[in-house]
Amino acid sequence: MKVSSARNLDGIDVKILRALQSEGRLSNADLAERVNVSAATCHRRTQRLFEEGYITGVRAEVAPSAVGLGAMVMVGVVLDRSTPESFGAFEGAVMELKEVLDCSLVAGDFDYLLKIRVRDMADFNKLHGQKLIALPGVRQTRTFFVMKEVKENARLPF
Repeated sequence: MKVSSARNLDGIDVKILRALQSEGRLSNADLAERVNVSAATCHRRTQRLFEEGYITGVRAEVAPSAVGLGAMVMVGVVLDRSTPESFGAFEGAVMELKEVLDCSLVAGDFDYLLKIRVRDMADFNKLHGQKLIALPGVRQTRTFFVMKEVKENARLPF
């Protein structure tokens, strides 16, 4: 997969990306109609957007509470060392935790910020005690239980 810059996008490409970002289940025919091109042109352009890395995947957005994962927890993690090896070990281990939805290396008070989904506080307590504090290099964690999700998974503003 080749990663390109936005300079390679024309108006039709942008329309395709915006339409798919807001409604990923559009059929090629419906997408072509929406962006005002032929179905063949739309298919060819969409395939190119995948191949060039503009579109990285398509998936359903599942309602967390509907599958028993109603609690979102943000965890700031401080590692005991700031070396490429300690970052690599931590990142490799966190990739194995299915409860961790996002893991970002950040600047500021923490080294990493984790976005986690669990059933409830007891479920998080178990995860924290058995897995999070046992991750390689973890010196400290700070936990924030999300009380209300105001804006989540917003569309990219382009």
